[in-house]
Parts: sequence; C-alpha cells; structure tokens
Amino acid sequence: MFDVKPEIRVMNREQTQKVHNDALAILEKTGIMVDDPKALALFEKAIGKQSKNHRIRIPEELVQWAINAAPCETKIFDRLGNPCFTLNGDGTREAVFGIGVTNLHYQDPLKNDIQPFFRHHMAAATGLGNSLDNFDFISTPGVIQDISSETADLYGVLEMMANTTKPLVILISDWDSFNPALDLCEHLVGDISTHPFLIPYVNPITPLTLNSETTMKMDASIKRGLPLIFSNYGMSGATCPITPAGTLALLTAELLAGLTYSQLVKEGAPIILGSLPAAFDMKKAGSFYSPATLLLNLACAEMMTSYKIPHCGTSGSANGWGADLLAGTTLCINHFSSCLGKAGMIPFVGGSFDSLVFSPELVVYSDDVIHQSRLFASGFSLDDDAVGFSDISNIGPKGNFLLSDLTAKHFKDSQFSSTIWPFLSLDKWREKHEPDAKKILKDKTIELLNNPVAPKDKDEILLKGEAFLKN
Repeated sequence: MFDVKPEIRVMNREQTQKVHNDALAILEKTGIMVDDPKALALFEKAIGKQSKNHRIRIPEELVQWAINAAPCETKIFDRLGNPCFTLNGDGTREAVFGIGVTNLHYQDPLKNDIQPFFRHHMAAATGLGNSLDNFDFISTPGVIQDISSETADLYGVLEMMANTTKPLVILISDWDSFNPALDLCEHLVGDISTHPFLIPYVNPITPLTLNSETTMKMDASIKRGLPLIFSNYGMSGATCPITPAGTLALLTAELLAGLTYSQLVKEGAPIILGSLPAAFDMKKAGSFYSPATLLLNLACAEMMTSYKIPHCGTSGSANGWGADLLAGTTLCINHFSSCLGKAGMIPFVGGSFDSLVFSPELVVYSDDVIHQSRLFASGFSLDDDAVGFSDISNIGPKGNFLLSDLTAKHFKDSQFSSTIWPFLSLDKWREKHEPDAKKILKDKTIELLNNPVAPKDKDEILLKGEAFLKN
C-alpha cells in the first residue's frame, strides 16, 4: 500500500484519445499502400475492394476489432524452455533490454578500430550479451560480411543460438532466408511455438506502406505460432511530419494497420508494437535521437498501453562514436525514461555511428546504466516497519544508527556500487596512479569478451547447425 514507485507520464487520457482519433482519420481518409497481392486480398475480403492502386482505407470498426482480438500479454521463454519474462500490454511490467542491431561494422575495444562485421563478431557480441545480467534477450547484433549474402543470415542465427540461451529477436534481411532460418531453429531445438524464445522483427516502410516482405514475414511467423515485433522507424521532417504531433499520429496509424493485418491473418495472434522515432538532420541528411524523439518513444508506449498491446521501443543507440559522452547522454535519458515510463522491450542497445557500428564498450556501459535505472525505478516502502519507529525511539537525539536493528537488517541492500567503476576518494584515486575511467571500461569490456559465459551445449548446437546448413 505504501510503496513509492516513481513513474513518468507523458499524456493524459484525453490526449491519448486525440492521438488515437488522429491515427484513425489517417487510416480512413489517406489509407495505406499494401504491396503484396495476398495481403491486399486479405484486407479486401474484410472491407471490400476499394481501389486499383493497392491503396486500402481501413475503417474504425475493423481497427477496433483488431485491438480487441490481439492478446494483451505474451510469455517469452529461453531456448531451454524456461520462463524469462512476460510482456504485458497494461504497462505494469518493467522494461526489458536487449543488444543489437544489424550493424555492418564492429568497433574493436582493444584497438578502437572499426572493422567489417564478421562471423566471429556475431559470436563475441552474442556471448557478451549472454554474460551481462541486465540484458534480458539478444537482438541480431550485426550483418555478417565474410559469408555470402545468401547464407549470412542463417549463420548469424546459428551463432546466436549457440552463444546464448536467452530469448532472441531475429532480424532477417532477405526474405529468401526467413523461412530457412526458422527451419534451422526448429532443427536445433524442435518445436519453437509452445515455449517461444524467438521473436521475428519486421517493419513497414514509412510513410504508410505495408511492403511485401513485411507481410510475408508476418504470415510466416504467425503460421508457426511465434510472437512478432511490428515496429516502424520514422524521421520527423523526412518520412514523417516534422512536428511531434504529426509524427506520433502517422506512426500510430502504421502500427494499427500492422495490428489489423496480423489479426486478419489469424485472430488472436500475439504481436508487439512500437516505434523508433528519430529526427532528421536537414544539413547532413542523417537521422539522430534527441530528447524530443525519446519523449515520442514514451508517448508511443502509452498509446500501446491504452490498446493493451505489448510495446517495443527505441534503445537510444546510434548517437556517438562508441562509448563516449555523446552516446552516454542519449543512452542515460533513454534507459532511465524507459524504466520509469510504459516502455516494454528495448531491443537495440549497442549501435553507434548512426547504428552502422556495433560497440561492445557501449553495451557494457549500457548494462551499468540499466542497472542503476532499475534500482531507481524500484522505489521504496513507507510501511511502518521500514520507518523504524522503535530504532528512532531507542536511539533518540544525538545518537547514530550504525548498529541499529534496521541497519543490521538492510545494510547489505543499501550499499550501491557501479558494475564497472570503483568509487574512489581523491586519495585512493591518486594512490592507484590516477586511473582513467574510459580505460577501466575498456578493460572490463575486453575481460568480458575474453571470458564469455557460454551455454553448455554451444559446441553441440554449432555442429548440428553446420551440418544442417551444408545440406
């Protein structure tokens, strides 16, 4: 009753309803483009044939049916079938974090140089995420460059399967590799639907286009009984209206279109919805995250909570040149606000240079930020036992509480330390020859990469997977 739980609230009920109405107006008046003939036929079966140009205008009643049909929670397991977390559409579950996403390069912490992302980097990145306690799942960390494009996605999935037992968010770039990747997973572990640990990630083309590969991947995921993430990426002023209101309304409309399609494929199919709202740099023609776009991320999470649909949001990664001050500012805002807001999954931690480069140091740094954000979000109790009236009465004025009953009970829980850096006084810092904070982070990262916590069946998974892929 008296637990204090800090939280961030962006919109009130009337504002949420306004965004919803705006999104419905976009779907009814402007509509969406549906590229795939089979997906188009599914929409037209529900609402009738509308136009010759693959444009579908979705009525409010169909959207509301889809909102009601989608499940409000999704249980996620690890590869061994053990429960990991439940994604709740009511926004009550604490945010869960994962590393990723599909970077083309790798920033070596030892030399600090940037290399093409190779197969051994996929193993190292996955192993790093497996070793860090504050990451709940692994998203595809990179796109393998030293294997042919026809099989790179498959070997990437194999390395992820072998180097962690945590749940996986998989991003398959090529449609031709999508079903084979799921076939590989089924070959390695058997049924992947009863205790789902795989979550395929798909995204439409903003603005307002359900492209063929996206709907085909949705079909394949739903038919195999897998939950999926349907997430859009919008740049205000480029692919979205430049105003936050316009961006939020457009992205919400796209998410509702994806939700509607998923329920037309199979009523009750589990789906996770969310956006990666970004800003567009008019001078340099690039994207970036800002305090305003991270606020939009929380607003999107609140929209999904109003629908009782599990949410997937942004990681705040991509700003910066590795684990530097530029990246640190954005990550702190994102991880902290995600833990205090209604955000659900935060799947793409670790990218820098506009998400072209995977930075292991950034992942280790983020692990500490997530740790501290979760401690803050956990709050505290105001119950009488927590107040300690008897201690206060017994000790009275001018005493101290070093040896009190309450201190003896809670002193271990009250001690805080960073997962990376020691707390040093000035004298201790000088005594240790003035250590540099960045070097300590670098050394910690290298230690973790050199000593990964590998699953016991790693070699077995690799051998079995290699044989499957050769055939």
